[in-house]
Amino acid sequence: MNRRQLPIASLTAAWLATRALMLWLLAHNTAPLLGRGAVAREVWRLYFHWYGHLSHGAFPAHDTLWQYPPGAGAVLLAPGLLPGLTYFQGFVALTLATDALIAAVLVRAGTRPGRSLLGAALWTGGLPLLLHIPLARYDVEVTALSVVSLLTLSRSTRACGTFAALGALVKAWPALVLLGTPRGRDTRSAWTWAAVTGSACLALFAGLFNNPLAFLRQQGSRGVQIESLGGTALSLARHGGWRGSVRYQYGAMEFTGPYVSAVATVSLVLTAVAFALLLLWRWGHLLPAPANSKTRRSAPRWTEATPYDAALCAVLLFTVTSRVVSPQYMIWLLGLAAVCLTSRHTAQRPVAALVLAATAISAVVYPTLYGEVVHCTWPGSLLMLLRNGLLASAAVMSLTRLWRSTRPTPAQAPPVTETRTGSALLADRALSTS
Repeated sequence: MNRRQLPIASLTAAWLATRALMLWLLAHNTAPLLGRGAVAREVWRLYFHWYGHLSHGAFPAHDTLWQYPPGAGAVLLAPGLLPGLTYFQGFVALTLATDALIAAVLVRAGTRPGRSLLGAALWTGGLPLLLHIPLARYDVEVTALSVVSLLTLSRSTRACGTFAALGALVKAWPALVLLGTPRGRDTRSAWTWAAVTGSACLALFAGLFNNPLAFLRQQGSRGVQIESLGGTALSLARHGGWRGSVRYQYGAMEFTGPYVSAVATVSLVLTAVAFALLLLWRWGHLLPAPANSKTRRSAPRWTEATPYDAALCAVLLFTVTSRVVSPQYMIWLLGLAAVCLTSRHTAQRPVAALVLAATAISAVVYPTLYGEVVHCTWPGSLLMLLRNGLLASAAVMSLTRLWRSTRPTPAQAPPVTETRTGSALLADRALSTS
């Protein structure tokens, strides 16, 4: 085995060992520290319930827990198509296969000239920090579409846009991966193919299923989840005398009581501000100066890593400002951070480290000490403060580093050459000979 093959073999062995451990945890998920069966229950009770609706050609329109775009229906139907397996077994098998695909794509990208296997290592070692949660959620499939979209950008903008659109149809956030596409033809091509693919798939879902857009009705009713940044503020407020409570609604544990609606509104405003900052970066840094501009500046410092960095930054900002920050959201951030680390030009290495730390704490929050978080005890509140503090720091750092890494620098003015008249030259000669 040569030196080039050794890291790949090591990553393969690490993937097999860690995924075997994750399967073992899933098989023993009824243990108190592993959630007492709540993690796996999401699949065999909720997802399987939705599968029954979808297999009859309709989305669960009147189910308040259905809050996902129509593409999620295709993912939830797939496990039932595998012969010889129960729905739960098929779901886990497909998730593991998708996880392996992500690892393989990251390895392939990391072995290209000038690239790094650090991204594959981050994904292989980072995902098990969430214990068995990734195997019982379909966020791995969504992340795979985003990872493939970004890594195909340099070879095919059409494929990039297509995969981004497919991801956005499953969960909306993959649309953000197109934020950092290079200006000009590449952006037009990727965004056009995303729009065409999204429109065609929506038309297909509308023709095959009833109520494909029912999820929009449920999204607007969501409150402040206890694991969000706003939820952390309310959890700490409980220790200061705030008289709110925690209730299970819309598929999550949410706060109810005075000022909760105000906190939700602040979260939405912060999301709008984050979007405005991303647009300002996009149009201020990636567009050339106007032709009639008197300001001289060089071209933006765009590299192969810029689309990766922009995707991670955008999803981080939207995650931190969201009213819902479930532990499986960390799967998205791990996948995008891994893509960033495949490039030696990325500016997001410290951000990836913060994401990794926040991922480890997320597993302590849920399922290990979730009861502490639900009851807003001091350990639970401080755990959420630490996890969300790391995420907020990562978001601010990510935006700052993205902004600086692509900021155009003032162009050097050409050297000024002094024009001497003939009489001036004669006078200089006379002085030099005197």
